[in-house]
Amino acid sequence: MGRVFVAGSINMDVVATADRHPRIGETVAGRQVLYFPGGKGANQAVAASRLGARTTLIGRLGRDSFGAELKAFLGEQGIDLGYVVETAETHTGTAIITVAEADNTIVVVPGANGLVGADDVSVVPLLKGDVAVSQFEIPLPTIAAFFHRARAAGAVTVLNPAPAQKMPGELLALVDILVLNETELGFLAGSELSESDAAARITEVARQLQAREDQTICVTLGKRGVLALAGRDEIAVAGRVVKAVDTTGAGDCFVGALAAQLAEGAPLREALTFANAAASISVQRMGAGPSMPTAGEVAAVL
Repeated sequence: MGRVFVAGSINMDVVATADRHPRIGETVAGRQVLYFPGGKGANQAVAASRLGARTTLIGRLGRDSFGAELKAFLGEQGIDLGYVVETAETHTGTAIITVAEADNTIVVVPGANGLVGADDVSVVPLLKGDVAVSQFEIPLPTIAAFFHRARAAGAVTVLNPAPAQKMPGELLALVDILVLNETELGFLAGSELSESDAAARITEVARQLQAREDQTICVTLGKRGVLALAGRDEIAVAGRVVKAVDTTGAGDCFVGALAAQLAEGAPLREALTFANAAASISVQRMGAGPSMPTAGEVAAVL
């Protein structure tokens, strides 16, 4: 079995719940303020670890109360934190989240995440069969250095390009599996996409973005399921009908679950089906990191 290495962000999510989202310039009364461990990197690592993968997180925390709480939580999840650096230079990453009507808006303040550099990923002991995962909440040059190291070691590289930003073609070419939603796909490919677009249209845009013939692009479509373009092959996984409570972290759950399955050597279609089920469980719970399911919970719904 391979291992999962996640280079990414670690945040404290400060969540305000309300009956509806405020309009610009408007104040609305909230219901609760909640604090949840989050950050796309940490969320993906928690998902992979809870699903049974040997998981290592590479990132940075501030030397503050949020940092201490996050380190304790992540350690309790069985994640190897030997490559998580504490720094006094800035605060721990923080996300300000509003949840209303099961949808969310998020403002991320990177803090220590912005200091994750090539030196942090250069010492990671990647081997053939491992899975290297990253996202866009740490600097892009750091991700490129991480993936260069991973590919040299024979590891599989998985990139979740969120929050969406333009990336150099050199970075995209280092990615074995790209996991993104239709909005992010449209942004990166320079094509307008919406939730109502047919599968054929989404696949066509994914083909435009493919950097290598053997590259896989997985497009997560929420309740509509998943579409994947694996080289020339097309894979569709049907959506699951559930009552969503909080969609924060659902995409991260999918990525972490996919990485865990790939590390176990599961075929792509099987791994996508498993990850889709895991994400459907996570949206039925509040919070990001704490909402990630166990392997037993996923097995129970498959």
